[in-house]
Amino acid sequence: MISSLSKKISSYTKLAELIFFPSFCELCFSLLEYPQERVICHSCWKSIRTSHHSYCLCCGRFFEALEKPHLCQVCLEKRPSFSHHRSCGKYKGKLKDIILLYKYRHLQVLGRDLARFVDRALGREEEIWWKVDVILPVPLHPKRKKERGFNQAQIIAKELARMKGIELGEGLLVKIKNVPPQTSLRIEERVENVSGAFGCVEAEKIKGRVVLLVDDVYTTGSTIRECSSVLRNAGVKEVKALTVAQA
Repeated sequence: MISSLSKKISSYTKLAELIFFPSFCELCFSLLEYPQERVICHSCWKSIRTSHHSYCLCCGRFFEALEKPHLCQVCLEKRPSFSHHRSCGKYKGKLKDIILLYKYRHLQVLGRDLARFVDRALGREEEIWWKVDVILPVPLHPKRKKERGFNQAQIIAKELARMKGIELGEGLLVKIKNVPPQTSLRIEERVENVSGAFGCVEAEKIKGRVVLLVDDVYTTGSTIRECSSVLRNAGVKEVKALTVAQA
């Protein structure tokens, strides 16, 4: 009886929300009418294809050719300071639109939805999750975080940590230099831009452990490489990395 009444009240509440406070998908403009639909409708989320193309087994760079995953020439010549990196898909289409809405329209609720998208895309990839002790978000400088109001990587990392039952290492990796955004720079400028920009706090908490770095977009890999180098120098046993999209 109580359960039936609760369902009716819930239905009436949802109906009232649709009548008086209608909301529409930011991408296709269809009505958000199902439970837990926020900002983006279920159909748009389902239409985003995760990438199953060939990729580098180390840096995760997507290959255009349809061939088995293998090490790229760059990683063959010099391995990066991280052991594995994977992206869920390419930074284009609806996935790019959602990330831009998330970061620049301050739609923080999309961070949790993006984490669930990551879990659907890469949740079963053993090389990423195997033996991970701590999840770390790529940090923003305090000034940048204050301007934006949140760290986009932190929200995604926090939700992934909750879903996977893995410790979240908040505040252990910090950005100590307020350098220009990587998106504003040419490819050849990005490595120098992030050099010395990050630091490790309370290194004893992650010394000898396996860490998973989380960020939103992977372009040249300069940020992931610099963060990984800092963590390895602080005594981290192994660094893995995961990004939502790859430009």
